[in-house]
Amino acid sequence: MQQWNTSLYDGNHAFVFQFGKDLLSLLKPEPGEHILDIGCGTAHLTQQIAESGANAYGLDASDEMIVEAKRLYPAIPFAVASAANFSLQDLDQKEPFDAVFSNATLHWIPDAEGVVRSLSNALKPQGRFIAEFGGKGNVALFRKAARTALLELTGRDIADRFYFPSPAEYASLLEAHGFRVEALWHFDRPTPLEGSDGAANWLRMFGGAIFVDVAPDVREQATVRAQDLLRSSTLFHDGAWTADYVRLRIVAKKIA
Repeated sequence: MQQWNTSLYDGNHAFVFQFGKDLLSLLKPEPGEHILDIGCGTAHLTQQIAESGANAYGLDASDEMIVEAKRLYPAIPFAVASAANFSLQDLDQKEPFDAVFSNATLHWIPDAEGVVRSLSNALKPQGRFIAEFGGKGNVALFRKAARTALLELTGRDIADRFYFPSPAEYASLLEAHGFRVEALWHFDRPTPLEGSDGAANWLRMFGGAIFVDVAPDVREQATVRAQDLLRSSTLFHDGAWTADYVRLRIVAKKIA
């Protein structure tokens, strides 16, 4: 399982939740609503949902993230559970939610059908699902460089475990589980990274799905080598790094 350094996450990679602020304009939380934030991380966006007057709840599979979220926002209820297999009981809730929100999380979970089934069970009829995560083509150059580095170092071609679906694939999955897709966007979002080692630091932070079952020393060697490989790409210019993000943004409603 991916291990999270919450200080590095909130420091060098704050863009994760900062970009998510725009997603809240699609959620449109209302006072009194019950809204679940799946993959809440350190809960900065969960807190913004709560500030709207809604009853916000946070769920994340990472103990480290939830410990920090509880420290930062003790008034919000949180639970540690997998988005692919959670229930209302995990959140001490008897009634389903008015909305489920998720930012930069669902690409970490290969069991996409389990996620959609769980969130459908957690929503009221006509409840809405608002999410953004990595879409088809996301961080393609980063992934290729890391895979090449691992092949050089280990002699093995190791496929990563990210889930980056196409728009058609994800819309079909939602429709199969009783959702109507009301809006969907699939778009490039080049994302600046901090520091002269921005690519390596991104891989250190988010490389858990790439360096699967790789020893820590080999992982670090592969990280450094991947950054070297990326220096000749369009992602490195004038000493600054950019990540080749491609996002999938969804607005859907539970209708069955």
